Amino acid sequence: AAAAAGGAGQEKQLAPTLLSFFIYNPKLGPKEGEEEKKILFYHPNEVEKNEKIRNVGLCEAIVQFTRTFSPTKPAKSLHTQKNRQFFHEPEENFWMVMVVRNPIIEKHKDGKPVYEYQEEELLDKVYSSVLQQCYSMYKLFNGTFLKAMEDGGVKVLKERLEKFFHRYLQTLHLQSCDLLDVFCGISFFPLDKMTYLKIQSFINRMEESLSIVKYTAFLYNDQLIWSGLEQDDMRILYKYLTTSLFPRHMEPELAGRDSPIRAEMPGNLQHYGRFLTGPINLNDPEAKCRFPKIFVNTDDTYEELHLIVYKAMSAAVCFMIDASIPPTLEFCRKLDSIVGPQLTVLASDICEQYNINKRISGAEKEPQFKFIYFNHMNLAEKSTIHMRKTPSVSLASVHPDLMKILGDINSDFSRVDEDEEIIVKAMSDYWVVGKKSDQRELYVILNQKNANLIEVNEEVKKLCATQFNNIFFLD
Repeated sequence: AAAAAGGAGQEKQLAPTLLSFFIYNPKLGPKEGEEEKKILFYHPNEVEKNEKIRNVGLCEAIVQFTRTFSPTKPAKSLHTQKNRQFFHEPEENFWMVMVVRNPIIEKHKDGKPVYEYQEEELLDKVYSSVLQQCYSMYKLFNGTFLKAMEDGGVKVLKERLEKFFHRYLQTLHLQSCDLLDVFCGISFFPLDKMTYLKIQSFINRMEESLSIVKYTAFLYNDQLIWSGLEQDDMRILYKYLTTSLFPRHMEPELAGRDSPIRAEMPGNLQHYGRFLTGPINLNDPEAKCRFPKIFVNTDDTYEELHLIVYKAMSAAVCFMIDASIPPTLEFCRKLDSIVGPQLTVLASDICEQYNINKRISGAEKEPQFKFIYFNHMNLAEKSTIHMRKTPSVSLASVHPDLMKILGDINSDFSRVDEDEEIIVKAMSDYWVVGKKSDQRELYVILNQKNANLIEVNEEVKKLCATQFNNIFFLD
């Protein structure tokens, strides 16, 4: 044992990784010998054909087998020593499967590496949510699987899946997925009534002068202020904007903060507006006015839209226009000349107002606690646990063990309908409190060594009073 203890200093943690990801439809290759036709997408592609067929067949068998026990709710996940498989059927007979390798602790014994798989570390709910988001994100840019089949059969569907997932799977950072992936919420920007009305009237004016605009969304500092989209569509568009589109455009903006992008406007107004999607340089007569397409309301009306994202300083506005009307360079120039100056003024108004409010509320000291709050009704999310999201990773500032406790509490909450409170004393002297009230959930992590239950309860009450002005909790 002494030798083992001596060698234990070189323990290495290997994070969970994506082993495979595939999409299949059992109806497409029903006969023996045609199994390959079921497979619509398979990552990694290098895998030998027979192994792909075997893996898909195994998933089919598991799903069929579990159906005998619960016909209405098919299998969600399968736990094995080395990995965990997640299943999702987003459309009838279309199955998505994600296989994640369990985290590993690598130890050295007699100079040789020994691997210990951590079978209990991954939270089902977190990774099932990640898999569902893979589908939602695909659907936002491509419409449903069925739509592709209608547009051009299996061939078109395979092309779209390949094109989308080849890129998207590289952005899945499985080691930093946590409770926020379950909520997939929206962070809202806090505003006073006057500024909110200014934004409201700006949106009304824009929709009137740019009459082809169908929906508008307005964000400031990566937080949402206004959206005309359905909640579920906005939630996934918000995720795309904040984790993919905005981070890609951060750098040039920070560099050019002091110099206006173009000459001063008449009336001495500097105008910082620019397109994040679409034409880069409006003065170039050859400029391409191509905008990404998105699909919303796919359940009933099925709308295809062009997504125009236009930004000035920290304010970004998304205009969605009917995809049957291709935006011309003339339209883009008109939008730029109308929206640019007004959005620039609005952005500095919001900034000023925000700073005033910040001064009034006083300098926030690093509090004794960190929290995550989520409201199921409007998808509002607030976290002091996560530092700013970068494109590659959302950094939690607490130990992964504590994040796992939060996930466990959340799983308990989803099993019950009533309001509930759970208080956990973690090994590391931390207290973790979860409260569920009506449609809202709050998770608090307190670092107070010698506190007892009553004191912890008092602290959480204080937090609710200061942070949430009693929107919460029926004590």
